[in-house]
Amino acid sequence: MTERPDAPRRLDRVLDDCWNRIGVRGDGSCPELRRYVHCYNCPVFSAGAAQMLDADAPGSYFADRTAHFAESAPADESATRSVVIFRVASEWLALSTSVVVEVATLQAIHSLPHRPNGVVLGLASVRGELVVCVSLGRVVGADAIGAVKAAPGATAFRRMLVLRRDALRVACPVDAVHGIHRFRPSELTDVPSTVAKATVTYSTAVLPWQGHSVGTLDDELLFYTLRRSLE
Repeated sequence: MTERPDAPRRLDRVLDDCWNRIGVRGDGSCPELRRYVHCYNCPVFSAGAAQMLDADAPGSYFADRTAHFAESAPADESATRSVVIFRVASEWLALSTSVVVEVATLQAIHSLPHRPNGVVLGLASVRGELVVCVSLGRVVGADAIGAVKAAPGATAFRRMLVLRRDALRVACPVDAVHGIHRFRPSELTDVPSTVAKATVTYSTAVLPWQGHSVGTLDDELLFYTLRRSLE
């Protein structure tokens, strides 16, 4: 049966939500991720958004939305926090979204002389601006843990986190970036004494996430160390 041109369009028939299968919400195997870094930057994602906006709403849409917004918000909803989750070597870490400016493609890093401590890696061009690159792994001790191999069928993508706090802006190479994650403080657990000493120093708590223990970093202490390294 052929649909009339003016018939309502069914999203489940026309929308290809590849971002949930092979994109950042899937197994990460989409080859376009190397070019666009995140599905949000991909024209396929933009086209999908346009399809959703142009499609006819379900018959119960307005009634469902009215009922949803009429409900009282949970008392602790405002207490949620957001972090950017990423991986350095085999260690999953998180930083407050307030200090993460952007996630960029990994750029060539040009070394600087007279930097023997290894925390400062050099300079890299981010959107045409030279930014100091630092090693988060060497600060928190993740480099000593070692790298991990990507799971079969998955693709590991190294990225560069651009961080900023007050006047200090730095770029940090990382081995993978999950993205933004919201959680309630009640989900946090204490940092076990069995992890690396430096990681304990910079982690305020551990966040359980998708079977991993994510160390939530103290951004104030981290930037204090970075400032000292740049002196």
